[in-house]
Amino acid sequence: MELYLGAVAIILVVFVLPAFLTFRKEERAARLELEKAEKAGRREPVSIRPWVDAGKCMGSGMCVTACPEHRVLQVLDGQATLVNASLCVGHGACVRACPTRALELVFGSDKRGVDIPQVGPDFQSNVPGMYVAGELGGMGLIANAVTQGMQAVGQLMKGRPATPEGGVDLVVVGGGPAGIAAGLHALKKGLSVRVLEQDRGGGAVRHYPRAKIVMSRPFRLPGRGPLSGTITKEQLIDELNAAVQEAGLDLREGVRVDGVEKQPDGAFVVRSSDGDVPCSRVLLAVGRRGTPRKLGCGGEETAKVAYRLLEPEAWSHQHVLVVGGGDSAVEAAVSLADVEGARVTLSYRGAALTRPKEANQQRLAQAVEAGRLRLMLGSTLLEIGEDRVSLEVDGVTEVLPNDQVFVFAGGVLPTAFLKSTGIHLERHFGKRIEAG
Repeated sequence: MELYLGAVAIILVVFVLPAFLTFRKEERAARLELEKAEKAGRREPVSIRPWVDAGKCMGSGMCVTACPEHRVLQVLDGQATLVNASLCVGHGACVRACPTRALELVFGSDKRGVDIPQVGPDFQSNVPGMYVAGELGGMGLIANAVTQGMQAVGQLMKGRPATPEGGVDLVVVGGGPAGIAAGLHALKKGLSVRVLEQDRGGGAVRHYPRAKIVMSRPFRLPGRGPLSGTITKEQLIDELNAAVQEAGLDLREGVRVDGVEKQPDGAFVVRSSDGDVPCSRVLLAVGRRGTPRKLGCGGEETAKVAYRLLEPEAWSHQHVLVVGGGDSAVEAAVSLADVEGARVTLSYRGAALTRPKEANQQRLAQAVEAGRLRLMLGSTLLEIGEDRVSLEVDGVTEVLPNDQVFVFAGGVLPTAFLKSTGIHLERHFGKRIEAG
C-alpha cells in the first residue's frame, strides 16, 4: 500500500501538479487578455466570428492552438471563450480543429448586427438574375468563397436570357478570390464574362499586412493545381494573377460599378466608370470592406493621398503622414518608420490607441521611443497641401512638411449600392443560444 501511495504521490508531483499550475497560469493570462480586449472594444466582431456551443465544448484548447491569428479564442473556466472577436478574419481553422464540433463561424453578435443580402439556396438574390457569392453573402472563408463563386456560376446558367447585343453573358462585380474563381469557371463553361474590380485583382486581400496567413486549408482555382498548407497573402495574390493571365480572363481593374439596371427582357445593364455593360446575368462578389472611408478634409482628392500601402521602401527620405487608429494604420506607420530616411507621423483623433493588437502597440512604442516615428494623438487633419499638411491639436493648428498621406479610416459598406439594385438586406445578430 505504501509503495502504491508513493507512486501516486510521485505522479501527482511530477505530472499532475505542473500541468495544473501551467493551466492556471494560462487561464490567468487569458483573463487578463479578456479584460484588455473588453477595454479596447475588441470583443465585438467586425464581421465574422466563431460561436461556441457551450453544451458541446470540452475545453480542449485545440481551437486556440489552431488559430493562425492567435488569441481570438481562449479557454476560460473549461470553455472556449471568444476574447478578441475583432481579430478574426475567418480562417476557419478553429472550426476544423474542434474535436466535438462545438464551433461555427457566424456573422454579427447580439450587440452588433451585420447586414447580409437576401439570397436563396441557388445564390440568387430577391432580384431574379442577380446572384451573390463570397464574403458579401456571408461566406468569409476564402476557400469556401471560391467554391461558392463557382457554384453560383453553375446555377445562373439555368434559363438565362440571350446575350445582349454588344454585351456579355456574365458580369462579375468584384475581383477578389470569389469573383475571379467565378470568372474562371464561367470561361470553362463557355460563357463570355467580364470581371470589374474597383481596386486591383485580389480585392481586399491586398490590404492585408505582408506575409499574413490568409488560408490554412487546401484549395484550387479552376484550371489550376491545388494549393495546400498555410498560404500567405503574397502566395494567394500570385496564384490569382497567374490564373487570370493563363485563362485570359477579362479582369478590369480600377473600375467602379455605379449601378445595375434590369431590362424588360430579364437582362441587365451594369453602369460603370468603364462604360455600360449589357449582360444576361450579374454576380455580385464584392467584399464587405466597400470603398475607403474619406476624412472630408481639404485636398483629400489629390494624387498624394492613398488608402493602402504596398511598398514602404518607395518613401525613403520622404515626409509621410499616416492617419488612423487601428491595426492597419499602426502597421503602415511602423513599416514606413523602418525605411531609411523616412520621416513618419501617425495622426489619430482619439486620446489613446486602444484598438490595435498588443504586438502592434509594442512595435509602435519602440519606433516612437527610438525617434523614428512621431505619434500625434488627439489630432485632426484639416488640409492637405502640395508640400505640407495642416493638423489641429488641442485647438492649435500645426503645419508639417509632407510628401504623402496614407489614410486608414476603414471602409464604407456598399449598403446604398445594394439597395439601389433592389436587393433586400437582412440583419444578422449571430447565433443565439436557446434558453434551457
